[in-house]
Amino acid sequence: MEWIARALRNPNARITGAVYLLYFLTAISGSLLVGWPRLSLTVNLISTALYLGLTLLLYNLFKPVNKCLSLLAALFSLAGCAITALAFVDHAPSNISPLAFFGPFCLLIGYLIFRSTFLPRVLAVLMALAGLGWLTFLTPLANYLSLYLKVLGFVAELSLMFWLITKGVNVQRWKEQAGEADRE
Repeated sequence: MEWIARALRNPNARITGAVYLLYFLTAISGSLLVGWPRLSLTVNLISTALYLGLTLLLYNLFKPVNKCLSLLAALFSLAGCAITALAFVDHAPSNISPLAFFGPFCLLIGYLIFRSTFLPRVLAVLMALAGLGWLTFLTPLANYLSLYLKVLGFVAELSLMFWLITKGVNVQRWKEQAGEADRE
C-alpha cells in the first residue's frame, strides 16, 4: 500500500501523457473500424476506459492546484465517459451530448493549468478554447464551425498530451504547490 501513497505524492505526468496517447490511438482506431461493429465497439469501449484512467490521472495531477475544481473536472469527465459508453451500446439518452460534459471538463483543466505553477499557460489557453469549442457543438454555430472546432480541440488536447510526454511537469513546483495544498 505504500507504493500507492508514494505514487499519489508524485505528479506522474509522463504516465498521464502516455495514457492520453493510448486514448487517442484507440479512439482514432475505433472510428476507422466502422465496418466491423464488434471490433469497433470493443476498441471504443477500451478508449473510453483509457479516458476514465486519464481522468483520474489528471485529477491527481491538478489536485494540488485546487482539489475541489480538480474533482469537479473529473466528475464532468466521468459523466461524459458514461454517456459515451452508453451511446456505444445504444442506451444513451438521445438528448444528452457527451460534449456537454467534456466542454466544461476542458474549461476546468484549462483553468487549473493556468493556476498551476508547473505547466505553461499557453496550454491553459488552448484547453480553455477547446472547452468553448466543444460547447459550441451544442449550438447551431457548429454547422458552420465544425471543422475549425475539431481542429482546435485536437490541437489543444494533443499539445497537452505531447507536453506531458516530452516535458512532464516542473516537479519541484508541483511538490511546492502540493505542499501548499496540504497546509490549507
